[in-house]
Amino acid sequence: MLTKIEELALIARCVAADDRNAFGKLVDAYSDSLRRFIFNLTGGNAPLTDDIAQETFIKAYTSLRSFKGISRFKTWLYRIACNEFINTMRADHPSEEIDKADAITTDSEPMDITDLRHDLQVGLAALNPTERTLILLFYLEDRPIKEIVKITGLPEGTVKVYLSRAKTKMAKAMTDFNL
Repeated sequence: MLTKIEELALIARCVAADDRNAFGKLVDAYSDSLRRFIFNLTGGNAPLTDDIAQETFIKAYTSLRSFKGISRFKTWLYRIACNEFINTMRADHPSEEIDKADAITTDSEPMDITDLRHDLQVGLAALNPTERTLILLFYLEDRPIKEIVKITGLPEGTVKVYLSRAKTKMAKAMTDFNL
């Protein structure tokens, strides 16, 4: 991961000299974690993950002049990815929601881990895109509430309420599915 000073230097090179190599370094630094995050948002849909990641980096590049440097570049990038995911789910892929039968498992995993992954996928499938984003940012990405507020643009109280409701919805969906 780059330091904030390294990020700002690369961004300055991108903006001032249209240095695509500098942007490539930013992409290299954050693409793995961003793709992992998007992959979890999409419920393991690799083609959709690739599409959203590509759109995220394109929008980041074309909007780089609007980056103010108040938050980390990664936070700004995640916000773009969240917006892309939500817009994609609303507009083009309503049927791309996680399907209960499409849980990500491998034969080499012990059964209890496979069951846990399946239960989590079922729980995530019960959430709308915003709730899923918040749950993944908070629990999987281990982001603090203040950073989630910056990424999503939602008020802090709203984030806390959505997280609470999302946990309840997930628990109910997982319980109902296992009955």
